[in-house]
Amino acid sequence: MLERVQEEAEEIENDLLAERLTPEQVKRLYILRRDLLRLRTGVGPLVEVCRRLEHNDLFPMDGKMELLFREVTDHVRTVQEEIDALREMLGFCFEASLQTSQSQQTIISRQLAAWAAILAVPTAVAGIYGMNFEHMPELHWQGAYYMVLAFVLVTCLALYANFRRMKWL
Repeated sequence: MLERVQEEAEEIENDLLAERLTPEQVKRLYILRRDLLRLRTGVGPLVEVCRRLEHNDLFPMDGKMELLFREVTDHVRTVQEEIDALREMLGFCFEASLQTSQSQQTIISRQLAAWAAILAVPTAVAGIYGMNFEHMPELHWQGAYYMVLAFVLVTCLALYANFRRMKWL
């Protein structure tokens, strides 16, 4: 069972390094960690039982049997260490998956903030001119409309270039 869990854990780890994990894989990670905890809970008492049987003073035991019990104790301890190592690896995979998701969300948030900043300029200008004031000097200038459009365009392009330089877009 431990080998099967190890193979599946390595497969999930490889998928994590290649791309983001799917929600099903994250759920599977949790289930595998839970199963390993249950397995560790079952194996844990066996170490103490084997140790007591190995050093049993109540029943006289053949030397070969003591060696066999010592071997079983070592094997159970090895299994327990492998379980701990697998749980730790699955924990790292889970944390890496969360960090990857958070990183992706941060990138998307930056992009949305950049586009919102770019769109704020024409929105603000349209809001000012949408108030229909009668006494705005630039309303009576010959090229005022084109100057305002040029201002909006230049400002938006400058913001876009700045965000591209910062790698937000």
